[in-house]
Amino acid sequence: MSVKNSDAKFEQAEQRNIPKMVIQNVLDWNVAHGVDTIAGLNNRVREGTFPALVQEGDKEYVRNVTRAADEIIKHRDAVRIVVIAGPSSSGKTTTTIKLNERLQTAGLNIIPINLDNYFFDLEMHPKDEFGDYDFEVPEALDLDLINAHLADLIKGKTVHVPRYNFKTGKREKKSDPLKLERNQILLIDSLHGLYEKMTRSVPREMKFRLYIETLSQLKDNEDNWVRWTDIRLLRRMVRDSWHRSYDPVRTIGHWHYVRKSEMRYIVPFITTVDFVLNGALPFELPIHKKYMFPYFEKAIEEFKGNVRREDAYIRAKRVQKLLNEIEIVEDDSCVPGTSLLREFIGGSVYAY
Repeated sequence: MSVKNSDAKFEQAEQRNIPKMVIQNVLDWNVAHGVDTIAGLNNRVREGTFPALVQEGDKEYVRNVTRAADEIIKHRDAVRIVVIAGPSSSGKTTTTIKLNERLQTAGLNIIPINLDNYFFDLEMHPKDEFGDYDFEVPEALDLDLINAHLADLIKGKTVHVPRYNFKTGKREKKSDPLKLERNQILLIDSLHGLYEKMTRSVPREMKFRLYIETLSQLKDNEDNWVRWTDIRLLRRMVRDSWHRSYDPVRTIGHWHYVRKSEMRYIVPFITTVDFVLNGALPFELPIHKKYMFPYFEKAIEEFKGNVRREDAYIRAKRVQKLLNEIEIVEDDSCVPGTSLLREFIGGSVYAY
């Protein structure tokens, strides 16, 4: 199966598990704001209304986060843990922070826990035939330790959360004590939060599960839908380069791990969630082009003719073609520090 057809089948499988009304609402919003096509998006850039689009898009995202928070508030007597799950670079971390802000205004005391700190040391990860490490499988995390800590937390015990350093690939010697009081809710931001073994020690009625995905409803100049995975790839590339000192071309080459893990550990469990949230922003592609477009020519040259890297080559060609159609926005100062996009391009007021 070609990567093109594989990606299409993956996205179709994901869409089948997401309520149609959620996707329809995204499309309706885009149509109403003239950004359901790349031509329309480019018009917003050319006519000088792009900053207004940024404000409109951020406002819609926050509105949906507020709706999710209100659902949690309805079940505040039973819920002890809120799980925010979704594929790589869908916006889980910022959503966790903003959800926290909203719930606190309702008098709830929220305690976040970042499961990325539970990665095993890099030296414990096996390498594939390309010499790459696979961070995308749940087993890259210490699931036994996570569940032991979750069980202790809901019992009111103190646990010691490890610190993981992505630049060194190791847990640091220091850890952070954490205790969950009876009037507090634990907030989990995890790529694999829906994977049952991730939170098996917590009864279902004590968990509220939120799924976030870049549910973009945008057509290119050939009337094809822009793939959700390509938006997330661009986000991951710029985030990796800024925050993890990782070559964006290597991110493209690593993306086959991401897709394989999503289909195995995320997509099958979408139907178990309590809320689906759109993490796509209608204004992000012109800004991603500013940061990432030059890397695709390099990636195409590096992966061309290598049958073992055909997936990376096809994706690089596809995203390069997409960005070719997009009007670039060089000045991203119109994107506020509170925006979800700042999680990836830098300049956020939030600490990640």
